Amino acid sequence: MNSSHILYESPCRSAVPGAIRGREPAPTKGFTRLPGKLLGLVGSLALLAGCSSTGLAPIRTADHVDLPRFMGDWYVIAHIPAFLERDAYNAVESYRLLDDGRIATTFSFNDGSFDGKRKTYHPTGFVVDSESNAVWGMRFIWPIKADYRIVYVDDDYRHTIIGRNKRDYVWVMARSPQIPTQDMAQLTEIITAQGYDTSKLRRVPQHWPLHAVEEGETP
Repeated sequence: MNSSHILYESPCRSAVPGAIRGREPAPTKGFTRLPGKLLGLVGSLALLAGCSSTGLAPIRTADHVDLPRFMGDWYVIAHIPAFLERDAYNAVESYRLLDDGRIATTFSFNDGSFDGKRKTYHPTGFVVDSESNAVWGMRFIWPIKADYRIVYVDDDYRHTIIGRNKRDYVWVMARSPQIPTQDMAQLTEIITAQGYDTSKLRRVPQHWPLHAVEEGETP
């Protein structure tokens, strides 16, 4: 085996839509050749993508999302985190609607503390349900598209909740880095009603202006 790469077999090959599988030539027997340093990230993203039926009813989503209004910066207020963000500080998700309908996404956070390295990811969002605009696929690495559903957005587009059918991860986001306690309590009630175990919610520390070391730099 090439020492600089690891063969990773997606556990979700059968769950990847055929249209996605056909966009690029696939390696033999469903293997994708990845640099070794990406293996941990891809493993986390495979979990994000999900493979099996949960036996739960589909999560309820917002009736309609005005995509242009939804674009821009969202501060992550609380989450049941995926592995890569389990110790995130100053987490922000930003969206930009492209001409072809895809959504350019930037997710960044300080790792481990306010002074931790600033990590940044650039997944691409794809609207799956064009009637509501509330169901997306979020792709970090081809061909994995993670389940991404806008469960709630308020009338003023100040608060939103992103969930998944598996009820494993959830994100509470807002246009400002802090929200009133009463608002957080109401958002938590919505998450509970959707079938989540809210005892797993982690408040994301937010303190601005941002002062952090970019990933790869020396403090």
